[in-house]
Amino acid sequence: MLNWLLAPFTYEFIQRGFIASVIVGTICSVIGCYVVIRSMAFMGDAMAHAILPGVAIAYILNGNLTLGALIASIIIALGIGQLSKLGKLKEDTSIGILFSAFLALGVLIISSIRTYAVDLSHILFGNILGVSRNDLIFTAATAFFILLFIIIFYKEFLIISFDRVYAKAVKIPVEFYRNFMLVLMALTIVASIQTVGVVMVAAMLVTPAAAAFILSKRLPVMMGISCLIGIISSIVGLYISYYANVASGAAIVLTATTIFLIIFLFSPERGIVWSRFRRRTRSG
Repeated sequence: MLNWLLAPFTYEFIQRGFIASVIVGTICSVIGCYVVIRSMAFMGDAMAHAILPGVAIAYILNGNLTLGALIASIIIALGIGQLSKLGKLKEDTSIGILFSAFLALGVLIISSIRTYAVDLSHILFGNILGVSRNDLIFTAATAFFILLFIIIFYKEFLIISFDRVYAKAVKIPVEFYRNFMLVLMALTIVASIQTVGVVMVAAMLVTPAAAAFILSKRLPVMMGISCLIGIISSIVGLYISYYANVASGAAIVLTATTIFLIIFLFSPERGIVWSRFRRRTRSG
């Protein structure tokens, strides 16, 4: 058993992938708590898919794909905020419009690149076993700044997430911190695409945090549980990816989904199975 667990770590690329998976599992889980609390799951999905034009343009220009993804994600994040603020549209409508436009633009550009199926597949589906040293440094540095800002502005993010009216009453610039949170979400998505890919990153933002939300409504506890689920999912998914030779992003997300379903069904306090059992016991 021990040899089975340690065998993959004889390879340096597995060691880098392991570290990257833990980092991504942590930052997605922390930011994901705000996504779940503020009902921003659609926003996360939109931002993840809307980076495609940035990636495609960077590829055509022989530039850095990560930088292209970062620029596109920040543009879509701030664009959604401004469109919903200045116009008479609800936020979900603004998200739908820009999400569809950016996704269509990305598909249009990618369809003109004959070799995109090989060269851009890791952006779409992730390739944790292909994480380079530079990728790892970028992911670690990005995660450090994301977590640092979350700690520094924890009180402000907490207040605007639960009570925007009170936040305005105490002179907290709600729109500034809202846009700041969107930028942090964009950074999280870009830092995660090498590991889980564009297709799967929205699930990693939502699933661990949703499972944690079932277990606790207190944000610090929720963040801790979410991080634990995210890290476990990433590590188990990495092993599955290595031994079953399947896509790493899909393995990680399905592991997180399995943990969520177990908690959703069997949580002692709020699980569906236990709730029905207690109701039947009381009625009997």
